[in-house]
Amino acid sequence: MGNIDIAWCPGCGNFAILKALKAALAELEIEPGRLVLVSGIGQAAKIPHYLRANVFNGLHGRGLPAATAIKAANPSLTVIAESGDGDMYGEGGNHLVHTIRRNPDITNIVHDNMVYGLTKGQASPTSRLGFKTPVQVAGVLLEPFNPLAVAIALNAGFVARAFSGDAEQTKEIIKRAVLHKGYALVDILQPCVSFNKLNTYQWFKENCYYLEEAHDASDRNEAFKRSTEEGKLPLGVFYLDPGRKSFEESTVAYREDKRPLYERDVDMERLGSLIEKFKGAF
Repeated sequence: MGNIDIAWCPGCGNFAILKALKAALAELEIEPGRLVLVSGIGQAAKIPHYLRANVFNGLHGRGLPAATAIKAANPSLTVIAESGDGDMYGEGGNHLVHTIRRNPDITNIVHDNMVYGLTKGQASPTSRLGFKTPVQVAGVLLEPFNPLAVAIALNAGFVARAFSGDAEQTKEIIKRAVLHKGYALVDILQPCVSFNKLNTYQWFKENCYYLEEAHDASDRNEAFKRSTEEGKLPLGVFYLDPGRKSFEESTVAYREDKRPLYERDVDMERLGSLIEKFKGAF
């Protein structure tokens, strides 16, 4: 990384995810000027700072609305929303649900280390039952949030899980997600070497396995079943539905006029009429 001041701890899984993302973007030959990285708050949310691309850092948990708007305003851009499990599944959980419903053509990469790493180690939505932290001193009592099962239940078009320790497989999954037309979720399991001493590199190696080549990713019921398996965690592409129209393809703004929104002139007369109509209504 040269002389750049990196905010992550030595050994952090974010380094491997950054490397896999850079390799995926390079192999897809995506130009930096046509790429927008959107994030919220957290250690994972810092990843756009270490890539040469357009960047938007939003509020905690608010990356997905910004990513949806950016893609809607200029559909020619490659838009990647990237943050951690706390940011995307905790503070941003409501936006996750409705972004999946809208199906914008964006890639949603979630760095899932099962803990809040920026704010010193309290439990996150994906923390395992019994996991002890300085806040959850008796251990986590809540059932872990299952992002894959939720995404498949909402019929997300692309749902996958990777492990940061497997660089090649993670890179290939990211490439497939970026190429997918519509919303794509990639949940990347990674260790937090400072605040999660349970889910370590060794733990993930021993408790993960890859879906069989024979797995039918077009079978939504089977994908949901595999996403809810107890015990070892499956990795790979669980569900793939290329048939759904993206938000940009479905929205009224592009039905007749195919020009991106940023190229269109504002009709000041219509805007003024609209303002007058609602003046005093509130």
